[in-house]
Amino acid sequence: MTSPDQLPLRVGVFGLLGSGNLGNDGSLEAVLGHLRAEHPEAVVDALCGGPETVASRYGIPATRLHWYRAEYRTASRLGAIAAKGLGKLVDAARTAAWVRRHDVVIVPGMGVLEATLPLRPWGFPYALFLLCASGRLLGNRVALVGVGAAPIASRPTRALVRWSARLATYRSYRDALSRDAMRAMGVDTARDEVYPDLAFALPTPRASAPAGPPGAVCVGVMDYHGSDDDRARAEAIHRRYLDGTTRFVRALVEDGRPVRLIVGDEVDRPVVAAILAAVPSPLVTAAEASSLSDLMAETAAADSVVATRYHNLVCALKVGTPTLALSYAAKSDALMDRMGLAAYCHPAREVDADRLLDQFRSLERRSAELRQVLAERNLVAQRQLDRQFAELTEVLFPTTERTHIHALPEVS
Repeated sequence: MTSPDQLPLRVGVFGLLGSGNLGNDGSLEAVLGHLRAEHPEAVVDALCGGPETVASRYGIPATRLHWYRAEYRTASRLGAIAAKGLGKLVDAARTAAWVRRHDVVIVPGMGVLEATLPLRPWGFPYALFLLCASGRLLGNRVALVGVGAAPIASRPTRALVRWSARLATYRSYRDALSRDAMRAMGVDTARDEVYPDLAFALPTPRASAPAGPPGAVCVGVMDYHGSDDDRARAEAIHRRYLDGTTRFVRALVEDGRPVRLIVGDEVDRPVVAAILAAVPSPLVTAAEASSLSDLMAETAAADSVVATRYHNLVCALKVGTPTLALSYAAKSDALMDRMGLAAYCHPAREVDADRLLDQFRSLERRSAELRQVLAERNLVAQRQLDRQFAELTEVLFPTTERTHIHALPEVS
């Protein structure tokens, strides 16, 4: 029989992972990289949105986040409504049982404490609350690591987010605005730290300096319909975003610039298709990226980047490519400010193609200067993330706790 001091440290990772959002998966990859390097004996598994993808891509066992498979589809029939309601009860028991099997549960990055995109309280906010409440009741540590937060208008969503944060053992944020938002919601953040987004800890492909005539421009697009408070105006906001972005791409093509369309989530692909149909030119192509590493390679090969999704921006900034943000939330503005490019933000809900083109030309005129700024800011970000992981080890993995005997699988 194995004695208690010989048991392996059991670590769970939790979130909408493997569900098609490259930013979420990149945060997971960064945490797994840290665990593999610093805690190679830990046994790791996931409770997540896309267990098949997580298991095959990262080599760790994974369980589906929700018992009801159609959780994020609108339920209109009585049977579907009943099944979704039953799922909430089943998920409470499933989540508690999963948490009980772990010493530590990590929620790696992601905007888990915000509602900057359309969100229902009984979806992921409820799932996160179940996780944090289970951890507190069972005495298991739950860590919200480098997460995003924002003010939330919906009372039920705000209450679930507030209690999730309060019940967590450890919290850190990817920007100061996130910490401020949680403080405003009544969470004691006195001991909570701010660090760069976890994706800045991923390996960086080598970026080559542009040479010769102006080259390719990466344009990151998004299936953008406004925030959770904009449901009544969602289609109008989307049409304006798509029209402005399409006009900008057309203007680049008229200038002879190759345009490479990139996405950060599978739901963005119809926007790519719409732009390709509206601007039928061989100069406009679509990238097939399946990870943040792929996106970094795409943005590293470009002269400039104009992007909407937060992690499209992270990838471009991390590889040092001059970047302009089509900003849909304060987190994008905060990121651009942190990286020294605050002047190059443009509102996603009010894309003005002419003004955007003027900003883009200004960005390119300052390209050499901005590349130097980004190189310096990336060095700072790396040092800060080293401190984040050191703090995480100190809080969650005390060296005297137990002797580990199993190895974490390699990330493929």
